[in-house]
This record gives sequence, C-alpha cells and structure tokens, in this order.
Amino acid sequence: MLLLVGVALGLVLFHSGMIVGPLTPTVFFLFMLPPIVFDAGYFMPNRLFFDNIISILVYAVIGTVWNALTIGASLWAIGLTGIFGYEISLIEMLLFSSIISAVDPVAVLAVFEEIHVNEVLYIIVFGESLLNDAVTVVLYHMFEGYTEMGIPNILPIDYFSGVASFFVVSLGGTFIGIFFGVMTAFLSKFTTPVAVIEPMFPFIMGYLSYLFAEMFHLSGILSLIFCGITMKNYVVENISNKSHVTVKYVTKMLATASETIIFVVLGVSTVNDSHEWNTWFVLFSILFCSVYRAIGVVVLSWFLNKFRLHQLNAVEQFIMSYGGLRGAVAFALVLIIDKNLIPSKDMMVTTTIAVVYFTVFVQGMTIKFFVRILKVPQQSDKTLTMNERLHSTLIDHVMGGIEEVADQFLGNYKIRDRFKYFNNKYLRRFLTNNSQIQEPKIFETHSKLNLIDAMKMVNSGSKLTLDPGASISTLLKSYTSANLSQQPKDEENGVVNQSPLMNLDIGELSYNPSFKDLNDSQIHHILDDAMFKPSNRRELGADINIKNKMEIHFI
Repeated sequence: MLLLVGVALGLVLFHSGMIVGPLTPTVFFLFMLPPIVFDAGYFMPNRLFFDNIISILVYAVIGTVWNALTIGASLWAIGLTGIFGYEISLIEMLLFSSIISAVDPVAVLAVFEEIHVNEVLYIIVFGESLLNDAVTVVLYHMFEGYTEMGIPNILPIDYFSGVASFFVVSLGGTFIGIFFGVMTAFLSKFTTPVAVIEPMFPFIMGYLSYLFAEMFHLSGILSLIFCGITMKNYVVENISNKSHVTVKYVTKMLATASETIIFVVLGVSTVNDSHEWNTWFVLFSILFCSVYRAIGVVVLSWFLNKFRLHQLNAVEQFIMSYGGLRGAVAFALVLIIDKNLIPSKDMMVTTTIAVVYFTVFVQGMTIKFFVRILKVPQQSDKTLTMNERLHSTLIDHVMGGIEEVADQFLGNYKIRDRFKYFNNKYLRRFLTNNSQIQEPKIFETHSKLNLIDAMKMVNSGSKLTLDPGASISTLLKSYTSANLSQQPKDEENGVVNQSPLMNLDIGELSYNPSFKDLNDSQIHHILDDAMFKPSNRRELGADINIKNKMEIHFI
C-alpha cells in the first residue's frame, strides 16, 4: 500500500514538472536502514534465534551464494542468444544477480509481522534476511572488483581473497557489535542518578556500532544486530522502568517511521524517465529468482531436517520459498553500479524495481492467503505461567545433563547452561548493578506477585482483620484465599457482618531485618511454601508467599 502511495505521489510530482531525486544509497544505508535493524536486534527473541542459528546461517550463506551463482549463470547463458540486446559478461551478470538474490529484511519484517506465522518459521526467514547482508556485500564488492580488473587479469589468489573477505566482513561486524553492546551495558550502570539520559545510550551506542563497522567496510547490519542482542538483557536491568518504556516505544516508532518512508520514497523514486525496459530480461530475472529460491530451500531443508528436532515440513518450506521478498536494499545497491563500467545499468535498475514490485505485491499480498489455506500454525500469544516456567527451566537443566553425559560437543542445552553459568558468575557482576544480581528469577517473579496483590487491595479499598504483629505475607495469603470480595453476611438480617476491621496503610510498613536475614527468609519460605504445595492461584500460576520479618505499625 505504501508503495502505491509513493507511486501515486511520484506521478503527481513527475507530471507537475517537479524534479525528485532518487533514493540515494547514502541516505538509505546511513539514515533509513539503521532504525529498522536496531529494532530487530534489540527485540530479537534470543533463545529462539540461537536455537535455530545453524539453520539460519545455512540459508543465509549457502542459500544466498546458490541463488547468486545460479541466477547469474542462467541469465548469462540466456544472454548468449542475444535476446537481451546487450553483450553482458558473466562477471557483470553475477554482479547483478548478487543484488537481487538476497532476501530483504525490510520487506520480510513488514509482511511476516502481519501474517503471524509460528515462531520457528518467522525466525528462520527473518534471521536469514538479516544475516545474508554480509554475503550480499561481499559478493557485490567481489564481482565489482572482478569487473574492474577484467576476466583475463583475475588470478587464483583473487578468488581466495574473496572468500576470506566474507569471514572478515561478517565476523568483524559481529565482534564490533558485541563490543559496543558490552560497552552500552557497562555505561548504563552509572546513569541511574541522571535518569533523563538513560534512554539515550542504547540509541547512540547502537548507531555508533553501525557507523564504526561501515567505516572499516564491515557489515554494519550484523554489527547493529548483535549490538542490540548483547545490550538488551543488561540495559533493561540497569535503567529505570520509565527509561525502558521510553527505549521500547521510541525504537518501535523510529522503525515504523523509517519503514514507511522507505516504501514511499521507493515508490516516488521509480517514477522517472531514465528507465530502460527489457521484457525478456525482466521475465527471466523474476522466473529464476522464484525457481532457484524454491530449489535452494527444498535442498537445504532436506539436509537440515536430518539434524533438526523440529522438522521443516513441505508447507513451511513453501512459505519460506514464497516469502523470499526483495526490497529497498536491492534497489539501493543497484544504484551504486557505475554506468561507465557497466553500460546496461539502466536496464538492471529497471529490472530490480520490477523484481521488487513483483515480490512485494504478488508474493507479499498473497502469502497471507496461502498461510490460511495451507493452515500454517500461527504464532501463540499465550503467556507462560509460573508453573510452566519452572518446569521449562527444569527440563532445560535435565536436557543439558543428558547432552553432557552423551558428550555432545555442540548441544544447545549444554551450551546454554554453560553460558548462563558464565553470565551469572562473571558478566552480570560486571555489567549490571549489584542490587540486580543478588536475586534469582524466582524472587523477581515473587515480588511481582506480591505487588499485584498489594495493588488489588489498595485499589479495592478493602478492609482486613489484623492481629497486632501479623506479617504482611499472612495478610496477603488471607486476602488471596478469602478473595476479600465475599464478606460474610448475617444469616438472620442479611447484612454484612461488621467485625473489628482495620485499614491497611501501605505507607506504614517499615523494614527492620538485615539484607541477609531477609534473603534467608525468602529462600526458606519459597522452598517451604511455593515448591511443595499444590497451586491454588490459576490466574498468577503459583501461590508464592514469602514471610518476611516485617512489622505493621497501626496509628
């Protein structure tokens, strides 16, 4: 829809005589793309992403190279017949195919967030679109360099340097992102006294990681993704809740605004008089993009299913093939081509626009129909209860032990357990505030449960019968079990029995115990009350009560 709005606006501007410049690669890569990538990295589901990282890398690296080589070679072979009207060399055709072979993260994010497919399918397609940036950049610059050198002057060492540059670009960008993510987490420890600057650091450091990687011709997208993945868990614990909400909504706002501007400007930029339409070149490009994408997905999925616990069935493979959308990244890259070096640049630009429009309009607008017809499992919005989270953690530890006994070197559960141990023992102590690393996750959940109970009591204005010296945990337990909404009535008169009641004033609570006493009491009563008693709180998932040494002073 945004593309159509841009095209309509472009037609109005074009026929009114106003000259509108195209979407320049500099503006796109430096200002429009980073907010979208940062949003994807900062809100990336880490566990789901790293559980499927091998599959994502296989599709992103091997799949992209397969598409680039097969599309380029096929177009070159068809071009030998003279049907395109240009004598395009194999290297020039491979340069063009490297541009249109990669899945675009902007288009995939816009479409797959709307159709709500299951988490595994979403993370594989979206992860592929993010991580294939390094492959696209390396292939583009490699074939561009080969074109400048000329095929007769290419030496065997040049091919090895192209392969080595892939590892330098991808790993270099990843390490830069992790470094800036760690620095952001460390700096956020000291921003508590000045809360107004807390939301600034994630944006500033994330953008610096992107610029730093691009400055050294590394993958800025990978740098920004891993910067967001690294920083988010530590930054959330260091900054205040208000700052966290600010970061969350500003990130979403910037990403949505950038996505809107990209599609509108892309539509406006396509309306000009410098196009060179070649029907056969457009048709064969679209055909080969679709066919080789499907072949690559099927072959790679067959190989990966031999090792995956969650098998990718035929329906999911079809959605992955059909969801290989191209977008603004391909359009921005094709504009960089030097026309003096490749005379057929205008034809390639027009063909790239046609491929983008076909994948976005035809595939993007019909994929929701196929998802519904083929009954693809949808994303679940269910929130895990406390009981489910505890059992999930237990299963993770059991599976980690099994993988350790079975001596699986790359077992997911074993690697996750070892990283959690290293993270809790070293990284969190260095990157988070001391007050945050003292409490395990179960204590955090318990605090939320007690806070919900207290807020319910305050909002309902209920009165409670209290004995002098009674603890707050006893009060909350009696409130939960009695529900406080059904007060006993006098059977004879039918009126509420007014027993001696007192108002609970939260402001009159005072904490007397030391931190050690409070922590010991928490551990004791969680083990005694929560873990060995049946749950009687369906809404909150568990009945966790901590009997702290607290005194209630009545005025």
